[in-house]
Amino acid sequence: MRKIGSILAAFLFCVQAFIACSNSESFTDVQDIAEPQTALEEAGKIDTVSLNDTTETDTTAIEDTTLADTTAQEDSVKTDTTALEDSTAVDSTVADTIEEDPELHLPLYPNGITSGNLYLFYSADSFLTKFEHGDIVTLAIDGYDTVDIPIVEYADDVPIAWFLISAIHGTDYLTLSVHNGRFGEIFGIDAENAPINVTISMKEKGGFLFGLEMSNVQYMYYYTENYPELTIDEFANFREVRTTGMGKKKLYRSSSPIDPCLGRNFYADSLAREAGIATFINLADSENSARSFRSFENSYYATQNAIFLALPVEFFSTPFKEGLARGFRFMIEHEGPYLAHCTFGMDRTGFTIAVLEALMGATSEDLQADYAKTFSNYYTVINGLQSPLTEKQVNFFKDVVLRNLQAIYHAEGIEVPDTRNADWVSATEKYLEKIGLTQEEISALKDRLK
Repeated sequence: MRKIGSILAAFLFCVQAFIACSNSESFTDVQDIAEPQTALEEAGKIDTVSLNDTTETDTTAIEDTTLADTTAQEDSVKTDTTALEDSTAVDSTVADTIEEDPELHLPLYPNGITSGNLYLFYSADSFLTKFEHGDIVTLAIDGYDTVDIPIVEYADDVPIAWFLISAIHGTDYLTLSVHNGRFGEIFGIDAENAPINVTISMKEKGGFLFGLEMSNVQYMYYYTENYPELTIDEFANFREVRTTGMGKKKLYRSSSPIDPCLGRNFYADSLAREAGIATFINLADSENSARSFRSFENSYYATQNAIFLALPVEFFSTPFKEGLARGFRFMIEHEGPYLAHCTFGMDRTGFTIAVLEALMGATSEDLQADYAKTFSNYYTVINGLQSPLTEKQVNFFKDVVLRNLQAIYHAEGIEVPDTRNADWVSATEKYLEKIGLTQEEISALKDRLK
């Protein structure tokens, strides 16, 4: 019996041990199930630390992405810091799917919408794991527009009037911007329609890398000695416009004949006298600022007809368009030859002259050659001497003028799908109507330039 009792005791001990082990395994299984469930619940919550990080954005960095040439331009692209402070963090589940999704879908919230820049509250570092600086992407804003734009750090990484996505390492947002312009205003984005779906997809990998390199060639200087291979006309960026359809000795362009800041004004003024310029279209200065230049009073310029438009370097803006229309009406009302200029004779002059050339029947090749000539006249000075631009660099500037005309006309509802074989006369007549000229005024302007 003692032996049997011992056996029974041992048996009972084993049963208890088995039950205990079974209970222990069941407890462990419950934990294994509960922990993933907890993780899923936590994933659905907004990380308040992330929200706090979003509100501590470096506004200086944002302002740098929209640096413009004048105080007015800087104001036009100034960041809405209130919007940044109110920013909403993107759901972490979106970030988890980015690498597998060929397109990136992000919401544009009301607090990311300003009349200037637009802000997508999504980590720039995460964005740059899928795309890189120098890529060209297709940006589709549901209900508004679709454009192909480069990814860069700062707005001045692209030519004036170009759209861009600014992605700066370490920031919690992406900026949709335009170099010297107001993205939200141009696209007519309304916060009342937010959230708005935004899709970003790859258009051309590395398609703008050469454009980023071009910032290294944009150096110029102030003396003829720095440009031994240029004529005086080229140094002053002075020339007659001789594109297809333009009348002989009707229209000229140059750097400023009165502003001494570039060291070219005396040359430009002297060349204007030789050409018999009767009417100046000053795109850069107000009348007061023009008359304040030391050289103005004794210049040939001061003896002729002149209109002072003081246009901002914002080709999409209402002030620019209204001023351009006033300048063209002044041409209609006064005899030529005409000379259009800004400071360099590069950006405002480049666009204005391209519009007039296109109106008169210039080909795409005409537009490109004349526009690019300005950059060959200025760039690039290395160790005190100009080194001529390469063919590839010249071609970059040739593409800029066609892209600018296409984008600016598109903003007015005028489509130019093929810039190489465009009907520029028709498109430009429509553009001039959009900025306020009548058909009679357009015909009169063409008569002046025949």
